[in-house]
Amino acid sequence: MKVLIFAAGLGTRLKYLTKNKPKALVEFNGKPILEHLILNLKSQGFNDFVINVHHFADQIENFLKENNNFNSNIEISDEREMLLETGGGLLKAKKFLINSDNFIIYNADIFSDINLKKLIKKHKENKAIATLAVQERDTSRKLLFNEENELCQWKNFATNEVKTAKETKSKLTAWSFTGIHIVNNQIFNHITETGKFSIIDLYLRLAKKHKISAYKANNTFWFDLGKPENIKVAETYVKKHATLL
Repeated sequence: MKVLIFAAGLGTRLKYLTKNKPKALVEFNGKPILEHLILNLKSQGFNDFVINVHHFADQIENFLKENNNFNSNIEISDEREMLLETGGGLLKAKKFLINSDNFIIYNADIFSDINLKKLIKKHKENKAIATLAVQERDTSRKLLFNEENELCQWKNFATNEVKTAKETKSKLTAWSFTGIHIVNNQIFNHITETGKFSIIDLYLRLAKKHKISAYKANNTFWFDLGKPENIKVAETYVKKHATLL
């Protein structure tokens, strides 16, 4: 099974740290974020990666070359001409993913011990077109699922903005998205969007007719390394739990 790593973003939340490098190469605990992720994925049995690039793309390609692709199969989805956001990035990478029945999508700046084999098992049981790893976390923007764990809404709890996928009389539960998901390649048959677009907006549109499921992630740690302060918190956590790395 392939893993699509979203590494093309500008990393604006990292401020000065991405002035001269891509966010995927910002250091965390002595190694670039991307290296941590690849090694984590390899430890879980994955060895085929597609990495999208845009911001300082050459640096990512050179880094991978210098490390012999970490003895993995790595393909580059090149977004140098235009940053396509998450949905556009998925569509751009279609040629690399179409022959993989299902594939993982993982944001490059996420550091977690989420068990991907359990996510895959749940996804196959659900027979969903996409299964999103979610968790309880204090954040303003959340995805709302019905009692069958099917995506129904997106809501910004700070502004009360709501995007509805489908109406339901079922009680809705709000979960925070982890930036980790598994997708069936049949999704490419249903993408009509072009250019830049959000994968969450795509999921909300598809959820009207297709099953987009939630998987309650059973993990001990999850960090969004997209902010300098978050990197410091994660490094402190790792120092207290030295066996993590």
